Amino acid sequence: MEGIVLALFLCLLLALVTKYLSLPAIPFYILAGVLLGQAGLGMVQADEISKFFSEMGLLFLLFFMGLGIKPERIMSNRSAVLTSGVIDLNVNMIIGFIAAYMLGFSLSESLIVASAFYISSTAMAVTSLIENRKLMLKESETVIWLMVFEDLILIVVMALISAGNQNLIIFFVKILCVLGVLYALAHYGKEFLVSILDRDDELPIIFTFAAVLITASFSMFLGVPETMMVIALGVAFATTDPDAFEQHARPFKDVFLVVFFVFFGVTIDFSGGVNWFVIAVISILAVVSKLISGILTGIFIHGSAMSGLEIWANTIARGEFSIALAVLYGTPLVGTTIAVMVIVTSIIGSFAAKYSTFLRRGITHMGRRSGPSRRVHSGR
Repeated sequence: MEGIVLALFLCLLLALVTKYLSLPAIPFYILAGVLLGQAGLGMVQADEISKFFSEMGLLFLLFFMGLGIKPERIMSNRSAVLTSGVIDLNVNMIIGFIAAYMLGFSLSESLIVASAFYISSTAMAVTSLIENRKLMLKESETVIWLMVFEDLILIVVMALISAGNQNLIIFFVKILCVLGVLYALAHYGKEFLVSILDRDDELPIIFTFAAVLITASFSMFLGVPETMMVIALGVAFATTDPDAFEQHARPFKDVFLVVFFVFFGVTIDFSGGVNWFVIAVISILAVVSKLISGILTGIFIHGSAMSGLEIWANTIARGEFSIALAVLYGTPLVGTTIAVMVIVTSIIGSFAAKYSTFLRRGITHMGRRSGPSRRVHSGR
């Protein structure tokens, strides 16, 4: 218990500093865990209490993700979602997988690294757009749709990895049964859910907390991935009053998620033969691949490579979902690789997003200066 208190106190200080400097907090939470854990001072160790809190952070993160997926909005903008999403998926997933496999990871490890390599941080992307006052830019909507598409792909990846050696038919029948129950609850119990959310006592908070935990427990009992079903719960509840559910779930997510990141850092061990060359290559490619996909997206969607540069600046950072994949499915080596990649890309991404306007102006100015000069010839 003392370890959690110490970690939360340090994270409080880091949150104050990062907010003041407009920097992303996630990499610093991970670094705090590394400093306090077995790779650093050894002052904090993971235990059953921290494991429970970390699992709560992951579940509420995924529940929030589900609340943000609104099928009707996706269908009404399916052309932009598909075009930008397919470019982003193909470029980053392929580069990430090939790089990981050529650098010595197994096929399954390469898939996990590639998925973490591909998934940008929704929290950091949206936060950077808000804090840098860029929500009115035409590229901002593209960035948001990219995040939605990546969330959908994450669900598919989690389903495929979770299936493992199970009978795929039985596995997906179980998933469909749980999805059917959640749909029926949201569709036929909508008035009941709204009536609970409209109350001004503790019942909405208790209901939200219990719904997430009961869904996770029921999924584990059936042998289907609880993480995927919690996302589905969020999608189902998004058809009722998603803003109210977000309001009641946010305190759990924000506090538990800090514990999740810190104790992920605590478990990182750099003494187990970590190959820093491999990690450096993955981290550098993670920045470059988003540049390629961003520029291609800018050209195809907005007809401008400069628009692609803005998209790149706001999608560089990997974060919460990359760490979630590492925790759920990664080996210690995979987890360490993803952790360093998240730290590097989130810090670079925060500065790129903040100064992208100056970067675009600088490149445009350099292009004008390097253009062909015109000479005026006087006639004789």
